[in-house]
Amino acid sequence: MVRIVETSVRDGHQSLFATRMSTEEVVKLCKLYDDAGYYAIEVWGGATFDACMRFLDEDPWERLREVRKVCKKTKLQMLFRGQNILGYRHYSDDVVDMFCKKSIENGIDIIRVFDALNDIRNLEQAVKSTKKYGGECQIALSYTTSPVHTIKYYVSLAKKIEKLGADSICVKDMAGVLTPEDATKLISALKKEVKIPIELHSHCTAGICEMTYMAAIKAGVDIVDTSVSPLSNGTAQPSTQALCVALKGTEYDPKLNMKPIHEAEPIVTDIVAKYLKNGLLNPKSFEVNPNILNYYVPGGMLSNMIKQLTDQGAMDRYEEVLKEIPNVRKDLGYPPLVTPMSQMVGTQAVLNVLNGERYKMCAKEIKDYLHGKYGKAPGKINEEVKKKIIGDDETITCRPADLLEPEFDRLKEKYKDIAKCDEDVLSLALFENVATEFLKKKYNKQETEVDEFEMFI
Repeated sequence: MVRIVETSVRDGHQSLFATRMSTEEVVKLCKLYDDAGYYAIEVWGGATFDACMRFLDEDPWERLREVRKVCKKTKLQMLFRGQNILGYRHYSDDVVDMFCKKSIENGIDIIRVFDALNDIRNLEQAVKSTKKYGGECQIALSYTTSPVHTIKYYVSLAKKIEKLGADSICVKDMAGVLTPEDATKLISALKKEVKIPIELHSHCTAGICEMTYMAAIKAGVDIVDTSVSPLSNGTAQPSTQALCVALKGTEYDPKLNMKPIHEAEPIVTDIVAKYLKNGLLNPKSFEVNPNILNYYVPGGMLSNMIKQLTDQGAMDRYEEVLKEIPNVRKDLGYPPLVTPMSQMVGTQAVLNVLNGERYKMCAKEIKDYLHGKYGKAPGKINEEVKKKIIGDDETITCRPADLLEPEFDRLKEKYKDIAKCDEDVLSLALFENVATEFLKKKYNKQETEVDEFEMFI
């Protein structure tokens, strides 16, 4: 029997329409999903945190609490990026520790953590803190293909992860480039070498994902990630309903209760229709593109890139940018294309194409990466490119977070006038400018509502 993690209320809408689903929509679906018999529902983390404040005028912590209220039977799962947490730089250990503590206190059961470079040093604090506060910790291997990313590489990494204390391992195939043949080899090798459960997370972007899932299931994978249709396929995960039909009556049958899932379908259909109509969901996100197997572009990165090019009126350069991505990736030492590296590489590819000169302009994050502030690159960095971008600057070789001073108490004092709780301080730590404006608006609104109520009484 294979177990299922439902992703539609986190990665499903993140991959398809940039994480714009509202808390009301998420809660409505989770209330039904709770009766389906899922192993877990992925409800939080990733880009949901930022999007709530930046675009939806919602508090991400309140979203989590509201979901927890309606999910009494099912584990709630989240995703964050190790020492990056949910932002685009490394945060101090005390911030990582407090984030794990408050995530678990507010309703999370399973924390999936990963590092974009598969640098284990960047996961140590997250694992330690998750376990300390009673959560389950899953470490994800950021899967990609390159001269350095071999089966031997991933098996070695998995052994280190198990030793670190993870409760399970996820093969995180963010670009949907894991082929059925490679899945059979990889899952079989992992099952032989580690004892903890193995989960597979992938995307349908390249059109091979369902075949890959079946191969992985037959090879012994314990858990797979799916998304309720029609909020599935394209740049998202395979259809929950379709996989259940395919496995029905076999030894792998997930045996989900399909009644609440079928009840959720019209709600999901309305949600998809709404975002297609308002333009946030581009129909292109549902297209299958086997060329992704050459470009290694994950769904979230693809949707963000489409938006960047659309905003610049440059969608006619789309194919050029896709072809530039592998070149940038090679120059940077073959980092897996997962957040934040996917955004960094994608943005750099866009800049290289639109500016007509490679690396004429570079984002600060690319410079930080080349300085070693994100960790160790998997492969060899192009020295000519490195010199063009950062000159002869020194690079660091230690765990990047070792150079960071504690931040939490400083931020708590700095924002004592607008941060009403530790959760607010964490929001400010992760997205300082966005959270500052959001919290001012939130608490000013609440005070206004109280004043009006008192006047009425």
